[in-house]
Parts: sequence; structure tokens; C-alpha cells
Amino acid sequence: MSEHPSERRRFKRIAFHARTELSQGEYIWPVNLIDLSLKGLLIERPEPWLGNPEKDFFVDIHLSEDVHIEMDVQLAHEDHGQLGFVCRHISLESIQRLRRLIELNLADETELERELAALIDV
Repeated sequence: MSEHPSERRRFKRIAFHARTELSQGEYIWPVNLIDLSLKGLLIERPEPWLGNPEKDFFVDIHLSEDVHIEMDVQLAHEDHGQLGFVCRHISLESIQRLRRLIELNLADETELERELAALIDV
């Protein structure tokens, strides 16, 4: 029997709201960010949805006017009006910001270290 995706998940998701834009080629969608982790993010599917699941996307999460987390992502799943993306590339600066954001939202620093170790093993 196959595992449910949430049973395989090794990365703690944090609910977070920030101005977020998803783009692919000439398309740019302002999206509602539901949550994110060290490995990816979940958003509400924008309408109209014209994204090509065979190609990578770019996501820009605005933490403030001049502070962003930027990632190249790939669509991993689409369920119930939500799109889940897995991170394919993230800059050192963006991963440091994401790590700090997750650190501030996790109660246990040991848990963060386990997630970082899991990220390296992926």
C-alpha cells in the first residue's frame, strides 16, 4: 500500500502570509501563499491557471519591500484548488532568510537542525 504524502513529509510546514508572485515565461500570477517549508510551498491556484506543469516556475515571496525569498520551483501536485511546489533552486541569501523564518516559527531548534540535515540528504 502506498503512503499518503503527509506521512512521507519530512519538512515541517509553517503557515505564512506574504505577498507572493508565481511566474512562468510571460505569465505572472499574484498568489495566496498557504504555507512553506525548507523544501517547497503550497499556494491557492490562481484563476485563470495557464501554467505548464512540465516547465519550472519562479516564485518571489516578499517579506518586506526590499527583502525577498526567491526560488525556482516545480509543480509537485494539484489538489482541491491548491498547488504544491518543490524547490529546485534557491540562492544562499534566500535559504538563509527562509531558514530564519522557519526558525522563528518552530518552537524547537533541534527540529530545525533535523530538517536541515534532511534537506542535505534529499
